[in-house]
Amino acid sequence: MITTPTTMPELFGSLVFNEETMQQRLSPASYAAWKKCITDGTSLDISIANEIAESMKQWAVEHGATHFTHWFQPMTGVTAEKHDSFVSPIGGGKIVMEFSGKELVRGEPDASSFPSGGLRATFEARGYTAWDPTSFAFIKDGSLCIPTIFCSYSGEALDKKMPLLRSMDEVSRQAVRILRLFGDTETKRVIPQVGAEQEYFLIDKEGYKQREDLRMCGRTLFGAKPPKGQELEDHYFGAIRPRVAAYMQELDEELWKVGVLSKTKHNEVAPCQHEMAPIYTDANTACDHNQLAMELMKKVADRHGLVCLLHEKPFAGVNGSGKHDNWSLSTDSGKNLLKPGSTPSQNAQFLLFLAAFIKGVDEYQDFLRATVAFAGNDHRLGAQEAPPAVVSIFLGDELNAVVESIINGTKYTDAGKRTLEVGVDVLPSIRQDNTDRNRTSPMAFTGNKFEFRMLGSSQSVSGPNIALNTMMAEQLEEFADQLEKAKDFTGELQALIRKTLTEHQRIIFNGNGYEDAWIKEAEKRGLSNLTSTADALPAYTAKKNIDLFTRHGIYTKSEIEARAEIHMENYVTTLTIEGNTMVDMIQHQILPAVSNYADHLCQRIYHKDASGVSCKFETVTAKKIADLTDKLMDAAEKLEQDLSKVPSESRKAMDYIHKTLLGDMSTARKLADQLETATAKEYWPFPVYSDLLFYM
Repeated sequence: MITTPTTMPELFGSLVFNEETMQQRLSPASYAAWKKCITDGTSLDISIANEIAESMKQWAVEHGATHFTHWFQPMTGVTAEKHDSFVSPIGGGKIVMEFSGKELVRGEPDASSFPSGGLRATFEARGYTAWDPTSFAFIKDGSLCIPTIFCSYSGEALDKKMPLLRSMDEVSRQAVRILRLFGDTETKRVIPQVGAEQEYFLIDKEGYKQREDLRMCGRTLFGAKPPKGQELEDHYFGAIRPRVAAYMQELDEELWKVGVLSKTKHNEVAPCQHEMAPIYTDANTACDHNQLAMELMKKVADRHGLVCLLHEKPFAGVNGSGKHDNWSLSTDSGKNLLKPGSTPSQNAQFLLFLAAFIKGVDEYQDFLRATVAFAGNDHRLGAQEAPPAVVSIFLGDELNAVVESIINGTKYTDAGKRTLEVGVDVLPSIRQDNTDRNRTSPMAFTGNKFEFRMLGSSQSVSGPNIALNTMMAEQLEEFADQLEKAKDFTGELQALIRKTLTEHQRIIFNGNGYEDAWIKEAEKRGLSNLTSTADALPAYTAKKNIDLFTRHGIYTKSEIEARAEIHMENYVTTLTIEGNTMVDMIQHQILPAVSNYADHLCQRIYHKDASGVSCKFETVTAKKIADLTDKLMDAAEKLEQDLSKVPSESRKAMDYIHKTLLGDMSTARKLADQLETATAKEYWPFPVYSDLLFYM
């Protein structure tokens, strides 16, 4: 029997069928076959799959599991699971617990109701899940969860995992070619590494239940500014309050059980806002773990009488929540390829990978922007709390000086005042963490990785990392094609680095991304400024972007077009729900409440007039409420009418909502918030910001 973990090492991964557990429970031959499957991509014989399935089932049952599920990531942005029990009848009213290799390797959930973007008709229900042996199975809520890909009957990717795995294989293939040119004959695989910092809000459950907008939309559609927000900056990194600390402790324990490398926890800038940061790991695992983390954040919060809000902007007037995606490349022996080396040859290799990244971001800046474009994120990008919509790269003072010296063919002077001619054989030693962090940069180099800071807190990190992997693979392939033919490797390498940095230096910016001057400068440089989702999403189907992903086998043309369609549909649906919720709250909550208050004021005016007592407050307030009520009624009516006119075609609907509906919603909110400030609190129909943000 399994004993209860008593120490951190025992607790961590205790509900994961990890490599150590597999080595203990599988025969040496089966374990070796699984390892070969992971390292070489070979298929597993059904007899091996049967042994793994049996061991997995026995381990899961010992830990109290009664069911198994193929855990997959459809294009909803959240995870999905269909549970089957291990129960199998044997006659006489008896059962045994069974789980076969066939059940492990493949499942068949109904695919008809998942977003497909036109890849399949609604009546075509068949879909397949296939085991991803590179992701460890784990136990959650009494079920053995088996991470899988999800595809259609005809093989199209209907999920976020399959394209991610494809992109990881492709960038590995091209990176290994580059390493061979530098004399590395041992590395077999290069692995994208990701660490996704997760921001979130915690609010009291009772207040949440009284707000229709929070329940329906995940954010407040109304709310006047409270007397205090984040002006005092007293919440950021402040002492964690006991109720939140208890939540964070249980969250860490739940995450550790399923192998999530939760490392850091702290208060964020806004009241009630917090952050969890993991140790970064391979991109596939990191994406799985971030999905798990978001799910567990909500479940654990519920047990503490709290609600975890992952929306990018739950409250107007205070910072919203993002997700910082830390990305790098590492060899299978653990060498970080974005870590500046201490020798000239290492620096030359680092600068080639750096040049590839800079070129990729510059050429596919529009697609990177599109990967973080959705309704929730529109509220925070460029709002003095997140990077601007213009994509740029921050290198830091020292690395930027190295880049400029290469571009200009000038001498480089390091901090020790040593002057070096910048060439491949005499490149300076580039120190790690040599400069301050730039919080306004969308893509900041932080010593040995790039931090993609534009992601929204609620989104899956798969899409942005698929883009980063693929654009990097494209540039590395181009470089390898050229350098493998080089007669003078050193000379052509130096020329290639200089040429690439020269042609793509426009994407490098080390200043304040919030300044208007930068937006003007970015325009002069020819950088894109896709300020909204409606502006950004068309980049998905730009020819150069479709060509990129189809050329490398990450998406088919139909798969990438489907994703563009799904993102547009999501934008339209999200804002339509928000618009309808606003109308409902105005008509059934706000207007009746302020009408009651106005009636109360009028009665006081009548009685005060009769007794000769001054009623200036009541008179002025009643008139103000009457005027605002009429305007809010008109605004709600216009919003309702415009909602009825949303076109059926996704692209037209997205543009219509952006140009028309958002203005209607802004007008209605402004009027309602003014009414909130004029209405006595006991009459207002739901908790206000001061109740929600300062509940403890």
